[in-house]
Amino acid sequence: MEILRYAAFSTDPKGGNPAGVVLDATGLDSAAMLRIAADVGYSETAFLVARGGGRFGVRYFSPLAEVPFCGHATIAAAVAYAERHGTGPLVFDTPAGTVDVLTGDADGTVTATLTSVPPRTAPLSEDDLAELLTALGWTADDLDPALPPRLAFAGVWHPVIAAGSRARLAELDYDFAALGELMARRGWTTVDLVWRESAHVFHARNPFPPGGVVEDPATGAAAAALGGYLRELGLVGTPATVTVHQGDDMGRPSLLTVGIGVGEGTGIAVSGAGVPL
Repeated sequence: MEILRYAAFSTDPKGGNPAGVVLDATGLDSAAMLRIAADVGYSETAFLVARGGGRFGVRYFSPLAEVPFCGHATIAAAVAYAERHGTGPLVFDTPAGTVDVLTGDADGTVTATLTSVPPRTAPLSEDDLAELLTALGWTADDLDPALPPRLAFAGVWHPVIAAGSRARLAELDYDFAALGELMARRGWTTVDLVWRESAHVFHARNPFPPGGVVEDPATGAAAAALGGYLRELGLVGTPATVTVHQGDDMGRPSLLTVGIGVGEGTGIAVSGAGVPL
């Protein structure tokens, strides 16, 4: 069994979000997958079992637990597979649902585009928002009133919280234990903190206590959820392409391209490169 290591959403090994990838996990049970993910030590490791015709069963594990979906590990796994077997369409059957993936070659760089499960949003209660802001060390005055707080889903749930300034986003020093307890209670995977630079350019940071890490440098699932949020709230015209910059503040710059199609309920496309580590 070969364990690969890739950084997703970057062409530079010093950027992106590292993920473990096992392209042939045949015969591995849940305990073995969890043990491997803990040994790899990245926020997630993807385990693939071929089902024929470019279709795979895929499971994702953090060092602590299984998660239903992980965007950056999906990109990493697809790029790793394409580099060995050629580019083209793939289908990943994940615990969160079926995810279509298309790999391609852009001037010698292998890229992958995942199409999420249908996204949706839900209200974020005033009590949860207040508790969340307290854990972050933020106040209501730090928020962008044009981008209201919501829960957003594209495989897993994330609160979307928009900062009113780039400086507020940059100054992230939160209560890890308090935020982690709230997220565990509510079943949130990351918190998607964003700042809108322009109509189609965002900067993001994603606290990730459930994965045992302070921050995720590139979060494909959150980018997809953000795309669904923007469409459902009418904050972008569709179709639209949105660029998300993530990881800059933690020294691992990442670039995620989000394709938002016409029609409520259609999946959100998230694209990026991948590089072996």
